[in-house]
Amino acid sequence: MATAPFAGRRLHLIGVGGAGMSGLALVAGSLGAEVTGSDRAESSYTELLRAAGISPVVGHSAANLPPAAEVVVSTAIGDDNPELTAARAAGHRVMHRSDLLAEIAALGRTIAVTGTHGKTTTAAMTAHALIQSGRDPAYLIGGELRSTGANAAWGGGGWVVVEADESDRSFLKLSPAVAVVTNVELDHHATYASIDELERAMTEFAAAADVVVAGEGAPEAVARAARRRSVRYGIDAGDLVPERLELLPLGASFHLDGVEVELAVPGRHNVENALAAIAACREAGLSVAEAAAGLASFTGAGRRFEPRGRSPSGACVYDDYAHHPTEVETTLAAARGLAGERVVACFQPHLFSRTRHFARDFGSALALADVVVVLDVYPARERAEDYPGVSGRLVAAAAADAAGGRAVYWAPTMADAEELLRGELGRGDVLLTLGAGDVDRLAAALTGVAPREPGRERASA
Repeated sequence: MATAPFAGRRLHLIGVGGAGMSGLALVAGSLGAEVTGSDRAESSYTELLRAAGISPVVGHSAANLPPAAEVVVSTAIGDDNPELTAARAAGHRVMHRSDLLAEIAALGRTIAVTGTHGKTTTAAMTAHALIQSGRDPAYLIGGELRSTGANAAWGGGGWVVVEADESDRSFLKLSPAVAVVTNVELDHHATYASIDELERAMTEFAAAADVVVAGEGAPEAVARAARRRSVRYGIDAGDLVPERLELLPLGASFHLDGVEVELAVPGRHNVENALAAIAACREAGLSVAEAAAGLASFTGAGRRFEPRGRSPSGACVYDDYAHHPTEVETTLAAARGLAGERVVACFQPHLFSRTRHFARDFGSALALADVVVVLDVYPARERAEDYPGVSGRLVAAAAADAAGGRAVYWAPTMADAEELLRGELGRGDVLLTLGAGDVDRLAAALTGVAPREPGRERASA
């Protein structure tokens, strides 16, 4: 691949401190572009950008806009943003972040990973295995790859691993060599009116790929849409099925095509993620043995069952990005395998629209824990006044209904939850802080260990 295909370009990213936008900034800079950007607040992604020689401005102002720059925005940036308004008035080229991602992906052969659950970890596993095998891939992931300490990098090996976002249909701009579809379940109600509509979009995404790698949770129509062929994987059925599967407290082991695969991340869902990554890596030229060797040292992606230390009382604290009922249930099931005396779940609902649709389902999922604490909704880009009567209390009430008498607490603020948990947690407990908002700050407050990366959908991300 050319070393500086973006040389001579000036790019200004509004909302550059978010997970996806910061990755685009890092890679565009590596490709030779002059990159600037702004965001409403500091994050560790802005720290990462500064370390790479990119200096984001904190705060949005028309004065931040460089002359003659192409402006990149995400779906979360409103039309009233002063930099976007100034760019349009001055005639700057304005593009969505997905357009820039598609440009970058087209510079190599792309493995694009999508799905309602597991896409960040699957993309991270794929990139990690390729890196460990010496293939030097480029990657852009919606969370930090712990082994590299970054969410994106440009490599010269010819393969580009990207996390493909279905939430706003922007993944349809990609034309991957390999499309990975982990599963299909309705989540983004503002974009898709029904599961059928989502499945049609996933099928269109798959139809642009030469090869489709599809999990058990992906419809057959998605797998069949591949230009050349499809590969199915799953714990119970598919072309790749693990043999002699053993789930361990902090990992798993299984055999695949006569090769032993050992994982250092727990849960059945991570076995499925590993199968998807192995299938994708085979398409990139790795043998199962090479992929397995790489996965053995994979320790996870940021905010995906991330160990955060111990509370003063000795409880083990983990943080996870789970923000859909299926993800909450899967994460708590994995926590059960840690053999703690109690599993304590502290959940922060994300988005009023999602909370309204899934309050009962969240309650049922949280009831897997021995103790449940529910915070108020993290609004991100939404406004409370547009969703009257919707709050985290709906989830707390649903959890209480499903918990069979086990303790459920409504703690609207972070301070409320911290005070409650300091008194509740004991040695031998396992605490999971769950959600796509800023609940990871609670994990930091309880352990004294600062978050490694924000990994959250922010209003300007």
